[in-house]
Amino acid sequence: MASTAVSVGESEKNCSDLTSSSNLDGPEFDSTLNNSQELPPDSLYGWIVVLGACLMLMMAIGTTNTFGVYLLEYQRSVFPSTPVSALSWIGSLQFASMCFFAIGAGVLVEQYDPRLIGTIGGVVSGGALMAASLCSSPTALIFTQGILYGAGGSCLMIPAVSLPSQWTQKHRAVATGIALAGGSMGGLWMSFAARSMVANLGWQWSLRITGLMTIGVCCPASLLLRKRIQVPKRAKIVDVRVMKNPLFVLLFFVSLFAAGGYFTPYYFMPPYAVVTLGEAQNWSANISSILNAGSIAGRILVGLLADRIGPLNTLFISLLVSSLAILAIWLPFKSLSALIAAALLFGFASGSVVSLVPVVTANLFGIQRLASILGLLFFSYTLGSLVCSPVGGALLDKYGHGTNHTPLIIYDGAFFSAATLLLGVLRMAVDTNLMAKI
Repeated sequence: MASTAVSVGESEKNCSDLTSSSNLDGPEFDSTLNNSQELPPDSLYGWIVVLGACLMLMMAIGTTNTFGVYLLEYQRSVFPSTPVSALSWIGSLQFASMCFFAIGAGVLVEQYDPRLIGTIGGVVSGGALMAASLCSSPTALIFTQGILYGAGGSCLMIPAVSLPSQWTQKHRAVATGIALAGGSMGGLWMSFAARSMVANLGWQWSLRITGLMTIGVCCPASLLLRKRIQVPKRAKIVDVRVMKNPLFVLLFFVSLFAAGGYFTPYYFMPPYAVVTLGEAQNWSANISSILNAGSIAGRILVGLLADRIGPLNTLFISLLVSSLAILAIWLPFKSLSALIAAALLFGFASGSVVSLVPVVTANLFGIQRLASILGLLFFSYTLGSLVCSPVGGALLDKYGHGTNHTPLIIYDGAFFSAATLLLGVLRMAVDTNLMAKI
């Protein structure tokens, strides 16, 4: 493998022998511009697509990022006798279902109008939250606020994550970062909104209002989405040949461990401030907002850095910093100031787990089948989220007695450390030149 690459494009060429082993270059993967072929990459309309994607992710991901507010309410007031590990399944299945159904959503986005898919996703996810407001048991919330919301969210997430890469080339990482910063923007204001609504109106009305906002924002925003590249129909509904590619396998497990560790701080840092540190209840929403504020800045600034030094290099740095935020700040220091620092640093660095993985995927495997390839890749997010947060909640219940988060923090830090190590292997597999822009 050559070691003299100096650009992402050259690095893609260096790994073409690995990519071609999966037979991704055959006629079945040919693509053509759609009837909007007069619009080249990096056109103005591409940034309109980015705006629509940003608004959709503001609601889809922003809602999952605020689950910590609901978890605290469920834990302390609604279901006080239910173990935290059981309640955490609601939030875990929100994101896990979103990624599980992403396999089908990716195929739908390739074959049908993404505006239709996004509209359906907005109605289903918003309706799921309103249905959750009628539930009276954790099991019912797992199905509505968790699984059903995730199913609708997948039809919002996949078009919003995949289409900006079709419309951008020079600033692909920045465009994707801006789109995905919408999720953190949503988490930022929705944390305060959810906390205020829960306190003044009750958790049921908070869910109903959020559901109505999801429909009201996502359905119009989906009309801004548009495909630049039309992918021909294929005989197989889901083509899994890319899974034979060694680079895809490595990226799959990087994503698994990174996603496994990603939501644990979002779910457990907010109640940690109240339950463990003894701070006022409003600090639950404050910590959630700090995480999301850091993530907004991180996804945009990390995107700028990725366009300069390469998305794969930037992702490695981000995972390393995320690991340090958990293990070097949150773990040893039991104070509010340390928690704020850990939340801010983790939010800033960890945003790349969501924003840069699609860019790395596009650079390694092309943009023609990006939606369906991301659907397969996001299945790793499903596995990761199912084995980390619920297990972490069980560790908190059994060994931490509901207040000592040390076992949970160590477990979460191990996930991010594993992701960092595996990404280092992937980086060297693509190019052994440490100075290459990849």
